[in-house]
Amino acid sequence: MTGEVVNLRRARKAKARAAAERQAAENRALHGRTKLEKRASAAEAERAARRLDGHRIGADDETPGGA
Repeated sequence: MTGEVVNLRRARKAKARAAAERQAAENRALHGRTKLEKRASAAEAERAARRLDGHRIGADDETPGGA
């Protein structure tokens, strides 16, 4: 039952490097865009929010006349 010997310091550093690389990739995707791409995604998010609000059912959707 002899397992592989693992240097915990190296394993911890490797895990930290992998997490940092994931964060860097996420930041590149988020911030490495042109102004036009940022505006397009903001407009798309706004359209999605308006569409979601348009389909909302609630007390504020009732008509003032009753019926």
